[in-house]
Amino acid sequence: MGSNVKTARLKRRISVKGFAERVGVSESTIARLEKGDDGVSIGTLAMACLVLGEIDRISDFLDAGSDDTGLLLDKEALPKRIDRKRTTGQTVSKKGQSQPVSDSDDDEGVGF
Repeated sequence: MGSNVKTARLKRRISVKGFAERVGVSESTIARLEKGDDGVSIGTLAMACLVLGEIDRISDFLDAGSDDTGLLLDKEALPKRIDRKRTTGQTVSKKGQSQPVSDSDDDEGVGF
């Protein structure tokens, strides 16, 4: 990833000094970023992408909607069966009157 940042910077003809100023970090941090040093913060990478005009690439990074492995794991974790809460007959209101329990409405919201 670091070499991609360096290539993008060079294609735009931005010096390390100018790039560092725009990103808001030191020149040595830019050098570490371009070498792929894992100690450089994700915030620095995001700012570098912003300066390069590639901020959209950050939002695409591990997008949950396109993460095939994550989607498969989520699907496997879904319950095989959902048990409905069972209630009997009637409930008592605050006024002491009995009211029938509706199957379409429970503690979790409106049923369909």
